[in-house]
Amino acid sequence: MHRAGRHHSSATEELQVIAPSKLAIENVSKSFRGASGPVLALDRVSLNVAEAEFVCLVGASGCGKTTLLNIIAGLEKPDSGTVLADGKPVRGPGRERLVMFQEPALFPWLDVFGNVLFGLKLKPNLTNKDRCDVAKYYLELVGLSRFEHANIHELSGGMKQRVSLARALAPNPRVLLMDEPFAALDALTREQLYGDIQEIWKARRKTIVFVTHNVREAACLGDRVLLFSPHPGRVQEKFTVDLPRPRDINSVDLAAHATRITKALKSLGQGEAIAAK
Repeated sequence: MHRAGRHHSSATEELQVIAPSKLAIENVSKSFRGASGPVLALDRVSLNVAEAEFVCLVGASGCGKTTLLNIIAGLEKPDSGTVLADGKPVRGPGRERLVMFQEPALFPWLDVFGNVLFGLKLKPNLTNKDRCDVAKYYLELVGLSRFEHANIHELSGGMKQRVSLARALAPNPRVLLMDEPFAALDALTREQLYGDIQEIWKARRKTIVFVTHNVREAACLGDRVLLFSPHPGRVQEKFTVDLPRPRDINSVDLAAHATRITKALKSLGQGEAIAAK
C-alpha cells in the first residue's frame, strides 16, 4: 500500500528530457591552507551559465578549475560569494547536479549494469523494474548494451568512462559537471568520446560545465571556453566557439579557435604545458 501523497515515477517519466538548470556564480573566493600559509585558489570569480549551455574551463594546474567545479557541485563551500542554480543557493550536494570525475570510480564488486543501477538509488520513488529500464536506456545511449553483465576489470579505460557517464546521466540531473573525464584516455578513444558526448548532450539537453587542460578539446566541446589565470584563479578571458555541431577535433576551423585560446594562455605565462594537442 502506497503512502498518501507519495508520487511514484515510471521509467517513461524518468526518461523525459527535463529543463536544464542555469547557473550563476557570484564573487566566489576560496582559500586553502598551504605549507607556508593560506593559498588563495579562487579570487572573486563570477560567471553565468545558460540553460543547456556547454561551458569549458581551461587553465594550468592549480588555477582553481576543479575547486570551482566542486563548489558548484556542493562538495565544497566557498569562503565568500554564492552559487545559484535556477536562482536557489547551492548549499550542498544534490541529485540535480552530478559530477563525472577523471577516474571512473566504479564499484569493482558490481558489474556494468549494477554500477549504472547504483546511481538510480538517488531516485527513491522508482520501482525496481523502472530502475532497470532506465539503466538499460542509458547503457544503450553510451553504446554498452552488449557489456551490461561485464565485470569492471574486463573493460578498457574508454568503456569505464562510458559506464561512469551512464551512471551520472541515469538520475536525470539538470547539470552535469565533468572534471577532465577524458584526460587519461588515448587519443583515438578520446576522439570517439568527443562525438558521443556531443550527441548525448544534444539528445538529453544538459547544462554541462567541463574542466580540461586540453585547449583543442575545449574548443571541440564548448559553446564557450573560459580561460582561468593561475594563482589565484580568476576568469581572465571568455571565448565563444560558434562552430556547427557535431564538431571534428581535427578540423581546420576548430584549430583556428584552439590557436586563439592557446595564444591567450601563453600570454598568461602558462606556456606549452596545456597548448593545443
